[in-house]
Amino acid sequence: MLPESLTSRAPSPAKVATIVVALCWLLVFFDGLDLFVYGAVLPDMLADPTLGLTPATAGDVGSVATFGMLLGALSAGIATDRIGRKRVLLLCCILFSVASGLCAIAPDITTFGAARLVAGLGLGGLLPTAIALVAEYAPAGRRNLLIGALMTAHHAGGIAASTIGIWLLEDFGWRTVFLIGVIPLFIAVPLVARFVPESLAFLVAKGRSAAAEHLCRRYGLTLPAPEESGNDAPRKTALAQLFGRDRWRVTTLFWLTSFAGLLLVYGISTWLPSLMRSEGYNLGSALAFLLVINGGGIVGMFVAGRIADRFGPVRVATIWFALTAATVYSLGAHLPLAATYLLVFAAGVFLFSAQTMVYAAVADVYPTSSRATAIGWTTGIGRFGAVFGPWMGGQLFAGGNQGWGFGIFALAAVVATVTLLVLKLVLARSASVTMAKDEDGAVGEQSLVLR
Repeated sequence: MLPESLTSRAPSPAKVATIVVALCWLLVFFDGLDLFVYGAVLPDMLADPTLGLTPATAGDVGSVATFGMLLGALSAGIATDRIGRKRVLLLCCILFSVASGLCAIAPDITTFGAARLVAGLGLGGLLPTAIALVAEYAPAGRRNLLIGALMTAHHAGGIAASTIGIWLLEDFGWRTVFLIGVIPLFIAVPLVARFVPESLAFLVAKGRSAAAEHLCRRYGLTLPAPEESGNDAPRKTALAQLFGRDRWRVTTLFWLTSFAGLLLVYGISTWLPSLMRSEGYNLGSALAFLLVINGGGIVGMFVAGRIADRFGPVRVATIWFALTAATVYSLGAHLPLAATYLLVFAAGVFLFSAQTMVYAAVADVYPTSSRATAIGWTTGIGRFGAVFGPWMGGQLFAGGNQGWGFGIFALAAVVATVTLLVLKLVLARSASVTMAKDEDGAVGEQSLVLR
């Protein structure tokens, strides 16, 4: 229940959207922190004889967490379209918070690995659910900007993981760092439970009109009109709706794009310092490039989101992936240090926000009844690319072919560009059968193609 100061005068829709975005940002921040903290503390964990961690098992633990994220993304989307956005958000946050606490007290590597698997389930499920909720509360003309703003939390969480590691590792050890991951259980979970409303679009789609009307009175919102999603939609599961009629083509193209995009994101994030060192830069500069590319990523989220609100997320993602291909490929040329920093920053601007605009496009194209499932499966299939990208970089270095690295990763961006160009053609062809409508009545990306 809200405080009297808020219930006495219902907040405006813009204020409700701000509350939703702010608290979802907090959740995704902790999601990013928990995701990247393992890499930040890994050297100290390897030096701890009580845990029994070896370089080989360290890689296995990292893969287990990634596999958990894949399962979490695939299952949470379906669950969200059944039981609601808010409940799944809370469940995912509780899962990775409790799992982080178990990691902190794990007596051996088997227990630690099991805890990271559970954490992966929560980490993988939270992001698509948060994107769906933000998309459904975003004011008209601001959806993509707010999704971009939400995704800056992931980069902020990664930066925080490194910073916390520097502060705590030397004096308090790696277990204390994992205890930080329990904080969301006592801060984020109560705030979300108290202040974040369930998605109005979800309640209307499920026919829960009484609950939807109650939320409208409480928050001063307007009841959205039910979506026209086809006569067969109510009888199909959310997953089946992704493949109904001509949607299988759109779904497949989104999956291929997400695979290529996350291959690129995780491949570059993992191997950028090593690739830059192989190009002749010293260790200090190589590590600094990682901070610069993430800084560019934060800027890029706002820029891409704002432009996408005007021209559509598919169009922006297509152009952004093409620019990513150009900038990443150019990193293979040894330029003056200042010029290289600018090029790395530009690569970050385009690289991370290109993938985010893919998620925004999924939210734009699919109706409420299957939106979270579509986002969840798009991120889930993309996780295969997230596993393949770092592995591929390792194979290049093992074979002495690291000089091809930037060219290979640029090729992945070209593949994403091509799949998105084909997607635009498919959407243009099927524009007469609109797949989704925004709450303000504006049609999705497929109609923008025809303007």
